Amino acid sequence: MKRVLLTGFEPFAGSSMNPSEQIVKALAATGIVDSSGQPQVELHTAVLPVVFTESSELLKHLIKLHQPDIVICLGQAEGRREISFERVAINLDDARLADNAGRTITDQPVVEGGQPAHFTTLPVKEMVAAVRAEGIAAGLSTTAGTFVCNHIFYALQHALIGTGKHSGFIHVPLIEEQASEFEGQPTMSLNQQVEAIRVAIQVAAGIHEA
Repeated sequence: MKRVLLTGFEPFAGSSMNPSEQIVKALAATGIVDSSGQPQVELHTAVLPVVFTESSELLKHLIKLHQPDIVICLGQAEGRREISFERVAINLDDARLADNAGRTITDQPVVEGGQPAHFTTLPVKEMVAAVRAEGIAAGLSTTAGTFVCNHIFYALQHALIGTGKHSGFIHVPLIEEQASEFEGQPTMSLNQQVEAIRVAIQVAAGIHEA
C-alpha cells in the first residue's frame, strides 16, 4: 500500500477560507477507500502556513516523519476555472503581497544555488484525463506563480531529487462559499474538488480504475 502525504494551505490575504485546506480536511476524514470501504493508500495530511521559509521547512519535516512514496501539495488559485496540475516549479520567490508572517520577498531564489527549475514527477497527463473522465474540469499548467505555492513546489521537488518518490503541486479554484469575497471570480464546488483530488491520488498510486 502506497504511503501518501497530502498538504493544503491555511487561508491568506484576509480570506476566511482556503479550498486546499478544505479538501485536505475532507479527505483526511474519509480516507482514500475502495467500494467496500477498505483503505487504498496510507494517507497522511497537513495544512501548511502561508509563510515562505516556515512552510517548506515544515513540509520537509513531514516528509522525514512519514516517509511517503507520493507527495501532493495543493494551493488556491483564484481566477482559475479548473483543477490545474502544475508541470514546473521555478527557483524564484517574488511576492506581490506579504505572506501570513507579513514578509515580502523580491527576486530571491527558493534554494540558493539550486537548479533554475524542477519538473513534477507526478503522472499529470494521466491525472488530468482521469479527472476529466469524472466530468470535472482539469488541465495542465506551466506556471505555479512566484508566491508560496511555487516556493513549496520547488522546495519539494528539490528535496526529493534522486529519491524515486513521486511529487508535485496542484492548484485548485475558489469554492462556491468564497464567491462573496472574490466577486466575479470563477468557483467550483468543494465536492467536485475533493473528488478530483481523490482520483488524482488514485492515479498517482496506480490504483485508479477507469
